[in-house]
Amino acid sequence: MTIQVLFFGITTDLVGANTSTQFLREKATVKELRKVLVTDYSGLKNIHEYAIAVNETYAEEELELKEGDIVAIIPPVSGG
Repeated sequence: MTIQVLFFGITTDLVGANTSTQFLREKATVKELRKVLVTDYSGLKNIHEYAIAVNETYAEEELELKEGDIVAIIPPVSGG
């Protein structure tokens, strides 16, 4: 299946792009996507935690992805 991945903030710098198309097995989970992303983009190893939203809703690790999903990679935010 094919999904679209959008990178935000520092993750854009770490992967060198703001978007990516990923090809995953059917019924792949968010947890499996994380593993694929770290393999494809080793720079993501520099971030210990980041949120993932699927179709504009924050997603749990066991959520099954579907063909055509849009996944956002959201790094931690600090401010003051």
